[in-house]
Amino acid sequence: MNVITPDWPAPKQVRAATTTRQGGVSQPPFDSFNLGGHVGDEPTAVAANRKQLRKALSLPAEPYWLSQVHGSTVANLDADPGGLPEADASTTTIKGTVCAVLTADCLPVLFCDHAGTQVAAAHAGWRGLAAGVLENTVESFAASPEQIIAWMGPAIGPHAFEVGDEVLQAFCEVDPAAAEAFIAAPSEANEKKWFADVYRLARQRLATVGVKNVYGGGRFTFTEADDFYSFRRDGKTGRMGSLVWIEEEE
Repeated sequence: MNVITPDWPAPKQVRAATTTRQGGVSQPPFDSFNLGGHVGDEPTAVAANRKQLRKALSLPAEPYWLSQVHGSTVANLDADPGGLPEADASTTTIKGTVCAVLTADCLPVLFCDHAGTQVAAAHAGWRGLAAGVLENTVESFAASPEQIIAWMGPAIGPHAFEVGDEVLQAFCEVDPAAAEAFIAAPSEANEKKWFADVYRLARQRLATVGVKNVYGGGRFTFTEADDFYSFRRDGKTGRMGSLVWIEEEE
């Protein structure tokens, strides 16, 4: 199993990882380490991959998988929501509780505070990003924004994410500076298309709420087909997992 370990200055008790598509048992088009149970893959294959994930990362518990709806709700796992919480981010202060999000082009963002007492994971598709999922995740922390560290995992690249005017407008209505994250894309004469840089948009959103310690943002799902799933590229495909937790004391 091939995983990415975030390069960020998190406290030693904070553990985090993002999976790739390599090393599992799922068959095409989900080959091979698909962790998404909602994409049409065989349930037994997903279960086997999740079991392997827990063993390989020595996870203290099964991750809290969310029912992601491209919104801005943050689930507080300290309250044990049970089941499959309908949310696009989760947070916890409890050691051994694993926050997780699934992605295949959307941006996964992992968070912790400098003290290592709280962690969070957010799924930021453009709708959730525009709606404030990252701001809501930051707001869920007891620590001040200056004490929060964020890491951005693999997402669709800035020259592959083609969007329409409505996406540009959704961001610019909140922050006119968001226009800097869009460049014109080739299109028909009667319509405008743009390439959107979700990494830049996320950095802007985090900066507006005071989070300056932001890392990652250099891996592209659309172009790195050997390592990552991409919904925009392939349509029917699997999902990678991004996870963060606080280690339990030995």
